[in-house]
Amino acid sequence: MTREFQKIPEWSGVTFEIFRDEIYPRSKPAVLRGLVQDWSAAREGSKSPRAFCDYVRKFDRGGQVNMLTAPPDLQGRFFYSDDLRGYNFERRKVEFATAVAQLLAQIDDENPSAVYVESAPITECMPDFARANVLDLVDPGVVPRIWMGNRIRTQTHYDLSDNIACVVAGRRRFTLFPPDQIANLYMGPLEFTISGAPVSMASLEEPDFARHPRFSMALDAAQAAELGPGDAIFIPYFWWHHVRSLEPFNALVNYWWNDAPRSMGSLYDCLLHGVLAIRDLPADQRTAWRSVFDYLVFKTSGEPMAHLPPHARGALGPMTLEQREHMKKVLLHSLERTVTGR
Repeated sequence: MTREFQKIPEWSGVTFEIFRDEIYPRSKPAVLRGLVQDWSAAREGSKSPRAFCDYVRKFDRGGQVNMLTAPPDLQGRFFYSDDLRGYNFERRKVEFATAVAQLLAQIDDENPSAVYVESAPITECMPDFARANVLDLVDPGVVPRIWMGNRIRTQTHYDLSDNIACVVAGRRRFTLFPPDQIANLYMGPLEFTISGAPVSMASLEEPDFARHPRFSMALDAAQAAELGPGDAIFIPYFWWHHVRSLEPFNALVNYWWNDAPRSMGSLYDCLLHGVLAIRDLPADQRTAWRSVFDYLVFKTSGEPMAHLPPHARGALGPMTLEQREHMKKVLLHSLERTVTGR
């Protein structure tokens, strides 16, 4: 499919202060040109696939990684099987060196199988790499992950984290959709996913508008950019993204983080509880509860309890850690009663 998308805004010469004060607060995608061009990994990746692989082999500590493989006729699109009961690829644990060797062996193959090293924590498989290639825009405690593959397509999905992805070999095309396009992206199963997060069932490159008619509206809202070695992209929380690797060998290092306190709990748990308690109510009751959530949870009319003194706001006022833990116990007790009927 050939289509022109809006261009993702680009920044050059990004420092920690620029990212912190100007880019991150916008919660909008940003291409960070040349952000890691001084990394030794990006320099080696700019030379050749073999130069990059020789470079990462120096750091290998014998760790294992997830490697996905798919037959050539799938053209690198890792997805579900046709009946949605399985996948069109195989995932297995292999030693990092084995994955690198398999990728190199297929560089000159005109019709290679798709090979994909998925989200390998660098601190586990090659910790010295992380010390040699440092991103100073994120907290030092954020664990970098490496992704390597040949010409593959990562299906449109979202992450519940902010993300900086740094290209260190090959070229990649990123296509992003804002969170409010969820209804136009035809989300796949919530419980049975490809790699943890739900994906869009609509194909970006071969769209079927008869099957997914609203997808055309998502494409109207899409933003895109191509990145090469040394470039990076900031993908904000919950922005859907499709990634296509454009060369026979590609490598990327990414950093996920979430500034929300861990004590707040799982939003997926909240979603499932909402499905259980609200989704199947009569329409008029769902409408009433939507107003309640808009007012009390999403604060669409401002601070909902501002008319009460702080001590009287209870769970709807500022929440301490002790209050959060108490509320979790109340919810747990309520769910247990729902399950047991007592």
